[in-house]
Amino acid sequence: MDSQSLYQEIIRKNTFLCIGLDSDIQRLPDCVKNADDPVFEFNRRIIDATRDYCIAYKLNTAFYEANGASGWLTMDKTIRYIGKTHLTIADAKRGDIGNTCDQYARAFFETMDCDAITLAPYMGSDSITPFLKYQGRYAIVLGLTSNPSATEFQYAKDKNDNEWFLHIIQTAAQWGNANNMMFVVGATRADRLADIRKIIPDHFLLIPGIGTQGGSLEDVVKFGINKQVGLLVNSSRTIIFASTTSDFDRCAADEAIKISKEMALLLQKYTR
Repeated sequence: MDSQSLYQEIIRKNTFLCIGLDSDIQRLPDCVKNADDPVFEFNRRIIDATRDYCIAYKLNTAFYEANGASGWLTMDKTIRYIGKTHLTIADAKRGDIGNTCDQYARAFFETMDCDAITLAPYMGSDSITPFLKYQGRYAIVLGLTSNPSATEFQYAKDKNDNEWFLHIIQTAAQWGNANNMMFVVGATRADRLADIRKIIPDHFLLIPGIGTQGGSLEDVVKFGINKQVGLLVNSSRTIIFASTTSDFDRCAADEAIKISKEMALLLQKYTR
């Protein structure tokens, strides 16, 4: 799905919501715990209830890897259940030397058939370019994250007195283009989106941090929107753990609808 197709899907659905399937087995509702694969049953019901209100699903691989071999099978089943109607993102934050990343790219783009993967750029282009060889897939590079300790490195200055996160984004953007690369920018850093947009005006941004983490959706749109919207705003726990009762899926849908309605109003406000 190239950036134009992603934009068209946003306009068609009037939302740019990405739902994070951070499906912690310890937080699952009792009603799914006796299923053969409780996490998949939980995911299946969440997906069935919410697929009309989002354009992407993001699977944080840690919540699947923690369950060993069965967790990898659950992740694979979930990605295949979503299908190609939505962008599927493996939130794996991989980053290693080139020959290792060749194998990570095979794992997530060929074997798992994900559309995108989050990547750590600390080791340079070796960590990113193997993923750019795949047509129609995205490398999503960590740019400016929302965790409190991000300031320990990301706001340091380079030799040209540029903050390091800006240096990373400017450098990494040269390795790919808007059809094969996105960047992660935390919603709690929305005030820096204007600076980021000066460097990458056309790229999509994956924005975590609204909801539980306290980021402002309107600030994200105000400072980060571009001519193709250019935003995938992720919400995970706020949606999938909206309830632990037997109707958890309906409650998740209600939360997704609420966020999507807010997004629709912001699209109307900022795309006139």
